[in-house]
Amino acid sequence: MDKKLQAAAPWLLLAATVLLWQLLCTAFDVSEFVFPSPLRIAQQAWEHHAAILSHAWRTFWVTMVGFAIAIVVGVLLGALMGSSKLAYNAMYPLMTGFNALPKAAFVPILVVWFGIGVGPAVLTAFLISFFPIMVNIATGLATLEPELEDVLRVLGAKRRDVLIKVGLPRSLPYFYGSLKVAITLAFVGTTVSEMTAANEGIGYLLVSAGSSMQMGLAFAGLLAVGLMAMVMYEFFAVVEKRTTAWAHRGQG
Repeated sequence: MDKKLQAAAPWLLLAATVLLWQLLCTAFDVSEFVFPSPLRIAQQAWEHHAAILSHAWRTFWVTMVGFAIAIVVGVLLGALMGSSKLAYNAMYPLMTGFNALPKAAFVPILVVWFGIGVGPAVLTAFLISFFPIMVNIATGLATLEPELEDVLRVLGAKRRDVLIKVGLPRSLPYFYGSLKVAITLAFVGTTVSEMTAANEGIGYLLVSAGSSMQMGLAFAGLLAVGLMAMVMYEFFAVVEKRTTAWAHRGQG
């Protein structure tokens, strides 16, 4: 397939979706209080661009702090689980059960502990995003081929050398894959927390816009979150291709 067409495909699909959305809203005279058209969303986004940018910046840096903590904790726990079968068997069921808990339910508890503001949002972003990182690191290390490990042991490599020099580099594709998933979850966690435990951020903007029936502004806020998540996703995708090119050979 032509590479230019591949690069343009997402934009063409986006343009077609927006056009169909606008046509449906116009044809059926849909009220902007129910489902605003793209033109109305763009209008309110321009009218309130300063406020949107301010709230988006707050959501972005809070998400990045929570996500950074998730990377550190996820990598450490994943390395522990992937390097020890006992740790894997002991921790994985517990972590799976914890991940199944709705993170929005933690927000009221975090508010009691840390008050309304940055604390609950950072921790919610962390809680919702560290699990994919941990699981992928553990999987990458735990699935190291026994034959390869045996050969390296025969050559004199110690268990630590095998993990650091072979296991961790081999886990990089898993790691970057988890980052691309986890960053989108982190934005979800921050936004959910801001809807109930903050006086700034896109989540707070959504609640305020909804209460004043400014649905165009609310959709503009959602668009801002989506754009930030897409930018970070693409950032990790670019870093992945530049640092793990060996894992993508032959993929056009």
